[in-house]
Amino acid sequence: MVWCSRVLHRKYGNFVDNLRVYVRGGSGGMGLPRLGGQGGKGGDVWVVAKDGMTLKKIKDKYPQKRFVAGVGKNSGSQALKGDKGQDCEVYAPAGISVTTDDGKVIGELNQDGERVLVGQGGCGGSFATGFLPKKGQARQIRLDLKLIADVGLVGFPNAGKSSLLSLLSHARPQIASYPFTTLRPEIGKIMFEDYKQISVADLPGLIEGAHVNRGMGHKFLKHVERTKQLLFVVDVNGFQLSYKTPFRTAFEAVQLLTKELELYKEELMSKPALLAVNKMDLPDAEEKLKELVEQLQHPQDFVHLFPEGVVPRCTLHFNHIVPVSASSGYGIQELKKCIRNSLDEQATSQNEEDHREKLQELHKMKRTTEKSCRNFTK
Repeated sequence: MVWCSRVLHRKYGNFVDNLRVYVRGGSGGMGLPRLGGQGGKGGDVWVVAKDGMTLKKIKDKYPQKRFVAGVGKNSGSQALKGDKGQDCEVYAPAGISVTTDDGKVIGELNQDGERVLVGQGGCGGSFATGFLPKKGQARQIRLDLKLIADVGLVGFPNAGKSSLLSLLSHARPQIASYPFTTLRPEIGKIMFEDYKQISVADLPGLIEGAHVNRGMGHKFLKHVERTKQLLFVVDVNGFQLSYKTPFRTAFEAVQLLTKELELYKEELMSKPALLAVNKMDLPDAEEKLKELVEQLQHPQDFVHLFPEGVVPRCTLHFNHIVPVSASSGYGIQELKKCIRNSLDEQATSQNEEDHREKLQELHKMKRTTEKSCRNFTK
């Protein structure tokens, strides 16, 4: 058992989604009292988003995890104002949230080329400081990666998420007949005939209590935050993690997954969601699917069967419920179609909302301008 845990740790260790580094802005340059010269400002430390970078590359390339900017140039008789010290740029992948040790967000990097100032250089010596320079800002920061994808697969272990991803896209995640085969997030691309691409993230299976970090819950749940939509994947026959845990029906699995997301971050409930009911090739699957659909349409008639504290406060509405079989390929094309339609509907709705906001802003500016003109005329 010890050997097995070491193997799992080593495999997951190849994927780094959180890194703590030390940054320090450069000190300012000395001023020149005799001529009133001002020292150069110290260089700044920036975190810059760059395609192709990973946190593991940063960790491997800079094992000390220290980033220090250059010192500002001293003032001299030939150059009364010293030059600024050289900036230090830390290249990181897009999807990074930069925070302090106590969790305060410094900034986020969502696209290639975006940058966040994390260590400010000190001021150069001048008359105001007695010509003595200031030290640069020094602190520990955390680079927290949250995957950016159009759709995030959410489900309990062994629901068939990895198998679905391999059929939907060209990704080749590890697949086996036992739980916890997905030890790190995997991203695949759904390719359509009109060259449209949709990214799908397979997140490691959740367990009950993930919201309080059971089973590395926070490490996995955080990746759901930046997906546009959620794709729940449940086994039509239900699920039991081990002989020590209770058996859960497909309906109970949906409710428990919803509760875990709700308890972790309630804002996740506002994301559009789809439901893939997997393993439809097994006996009695059609009858169990009908039962599940009826339960999802009238959840209030069944939630009394749950223990108190397990029932989610918000009922999640699924845009589409799609029966599939990752084993036979049944329903995969229909699932692709539903994923695209759901994302297109969300994009259209978002565009209409943005248009309304812009119109409201224009009307507000117009009223302000007219009011200013009337006041000027008076």
